[in-house]
Amino acid sequence: MHPSSEPVVREGKLVELTYKVTDRKTGHVLTRVEFPLGYVHGHNEILAPSVHKELEGRCAGDIIEVAIDGNQIFGPRDESLVFSDDIDNVPEEYRQVGTSILMENDKGQTRSFLVTHMDDERLTVDGNNPLSGREVVFVLEILTVRDATDAEIKAGGAIHAGADIDPSRLRPV
Repeated sequence: MHPSSEPVVREGKLVELTYKVTDRKTGHVLTRVEFPLGYVHGHNEILAPSVHKELEGRCAGDIIEVAIDGNQIFGPRDESLVFSDDIDNVPEEYRQVGTSILMENDKGQTRSFLVTHMDDERLTVDGNNPLSGREVVFVLEILTVRDATDAEIKAGGAIHAGADIDPSRLRPV
């Protein structure tokens, strides 16, 4: 139980947190957000709904773990979305593991592919969400909980002096 004077995460509160996502099976850290990610609870849900639900009622200083089945959220892995090509056919700027490439199919639909492997001859890209087919654990540390200002509610997140708020920047990639 938290002292009643401490603000808790609920609708209209500005929340800043950091998190990491680990693979449940191997324990490897898949992704980590070390700079504070700020959002207004109930106004722009930037993480999975089950994570936001677990944040409800928590206070600054709390560290919570939320297990997520990537199959349920992103579906099972689809091996037909994994392609390899001769490295000479790939533009220089994409020749780095971890690079995201936006591709379009013949119907005009776009999908993001991630460069997952590269050697001297071939490069492999994967269009699956990196969490597809995995059970992962979100470990979140809540840094700040306070009333959001009207401007922050409109922007969906913290407004830092001199910063232009681009809501797309608030979403994890």
